[in-house]
Amino acid sequence: MQTSKSPLTPSSPPEGFGKAALFTLSAIIAGFAIEFLTSGNGITIPRWPANGLFLAAFASAIAAVGFGFRDHPVVGWMGGIPVGLSLIVGLALLSLVGGVLPQDPLPPGSMVSTLRLNGMFSSWPFAFVTLLFLFNLGLSLLWKTVPFRVANLQFILFHGGFWLALACGLAGTADLQRLIIPLYEGKESNVAYEMPSERPVHVPFSIYLNDFQIDEYVPQFALYDPATDQVIAEKAGMVPEVRKGARAVWPGIASATVTDFRSDALPDRDGNPLPSNGHKGVPFAKVRVEVPGQAPVERWINGDGPDIRPQFIPVGDYFIVIAPGAPKAFRSHVMIRSASGGHQPGVLEVNKPVDVLGWKLYQMGYDEKAGRWSTMSLVEAVNDPWLPAVYLGFFMIMAGNLLFFWKGVKKMEAA
Repeated sequence: MQTSKSPLTPSSPPEGFGKAALFTLSAIIAGFAIEFLTSGNGITIPRWPANGLFLAAFASAIAAVGFGFRDHPVVGWMGGIPVGLSLIVGLALLSLVGGVLPQDPLPPGSMVSTLRLNGMFSSWPFAFVTLLFLFNLGLSLLWKTVPFRVANLQFILFHGGFWLALACGLAGTADLQRLIIPLYEGKESNVAYEMPSERPVHVPFSIYLNDFQIDEYVPQFALYDPATDQVIAEKAGMVPEVRKGARAVWPGIASATVTDFRSDALPDRDGNPLPSNGHKGVPFAKVRVEVPGQAPVERWINGDGPDIRPQFIPVGDYFIVIAPGAPKAFRSHVMIRSASGGHQPGVLEVNKPVDVLGWKLYQMGYDEKAGRWSTMSLVEAVNDPWLPAVYLGFFMIMAGNLLFFWKGVKKMEAA
């Protein structure tokens, strides 16, 4: 006995995975053909509000096709699993190419730039496959949502979050801003720069740099060869840290022992260390040097700093010197002022952003030549207005996964 098809169920796909794979391949080839004809110009995603209007129109088109042509065989096939899986494989392959090949500008004329393999994520083939996948995902989500059933909630959360995160993440790339703000101690600035063009941009707030600080690892002392401009490692193959009691041996040359150490001091007239009293001093070490066949020598040596000459101990053709420790952490103490006049103090550190008017401020760098005496701090300002929508999509995916595991636990308990 034959049964009539339910009007609420999409038609079964007339074609299998072979046709779906051919469909995906055709979309990719068409995209590369456009790139070839346009010399690899790629696509430019419009900024707000044009990208928002396009996304709204695209979602409306999915709804109109899904509801208006739900029983059409082609529409049922477009929203089916074979097409979805084939498009996912196509996206994965294109993403693999974009991840393996350097995505850097190349001279025009090469086949890589003509097909835009060096700009895969802004190319026509990637755009075609992504839009088709969002269309497929949107249709399947629509058919699972209307009419609503509690049993479909896990599917709705997971696939709806996936659609939202992918669509908003791609549409929002045009509105993403990553700017560099150079700051100087005792000065205020609201001028940022785009990279690599170095075009100046005025941000809607200003930052005053109160102080820039660097924490360094313990300095090291070593035997320096001026002829080769290299440090000669001690017997164990390590450059020892400067601390009281530390000892290094260079066989056949000399041995050195630290008898006293001051991590932050300033030299007096005789080169002896004095407390820095809040000023940025340099490390001092009192070193006892023993050279074969010579009487031991003990004296203070110090590192290099602004207006502070380094002191060292000559040993034949070499010098025993203090090398500064590598930077361990650096931070900027700032005062942020909004256009309305509000003030917000903050401390900028690496991977610890400060939120200001929708912007995230990150500690990025400093004047590496000046080192711990740098009075300049580089701050990265990031503004991504689409990020809340992307985060919402991720939370929906997480909720769908939790619901999936919860259902699995319930089934196991029932069994």
